[in-house]
Amino acid sequence: MSFSTSLTNHFLIAMPGLQDPNFSRTVTYVCEHTDQGAMGIVINRPLDVRLGELLDQLEIVALRPSVEQIPVYQGGPVQTDRGFVLHTAGPTFDSTLSITSDISVTTSRDVLEAIASGEGPEQTLVALGYAGWGSGQLEQEMSANAWLSGPASHEIIFRMDPSARWLAAAQLLGVDLNLLSGEAGHA
Repeated sequence: MSFSTSLTNHFLIAMPGLQDPNFSRTVTYVCEHTDQGAMGIVINRPLDVRLGELLDQLEIVALRPSVEQIPVYQGGPVQTDRGFVLHTAGPTFDSTLSITSDISVTTSRDVLEAIASGEGPEQTLVALGYAGWGSGQLEQEMSANAWLSGPASHEIIFRMDPSARWLAAAQLLGVDLNLLSGEAGHA
């Protein structure tokens, strides 16, 4: 694998042997990967928090009750007090980074106001915090076999049950992570 290739819009899938509690059995969507480093959002770690609680803290009124039940994810160990919204294309907001023509990440309050009023992007994943790597760090971890990487999937990010995302992301590459487990009897 050539590390000169950007992993933007790819999944990082934690290998079974990755013991770091921040990333064990995670799937991270890479929002940006350059020579300066990488930034991503973990997409399979729902917190015991619903969007309604965040909206209340921000004094944003949800006009649709279903919005209050949207799960909030642990996006990674960096800036865990800051919100990141992965979403499909649609309106642009104050702080939106377009990752592809149909996926963006927004960090400004206005995206939450739009979601609360029912005017937000069609599909969203709301996270607190992000995963970050300094220059060369992700490449080093890749060469140490901490991660598998492969193309991202809307279905996995936005529609699939979070508990199925880790295995499903690897299955896109034809890999059964259960067969790679280093511990016998723990599929």
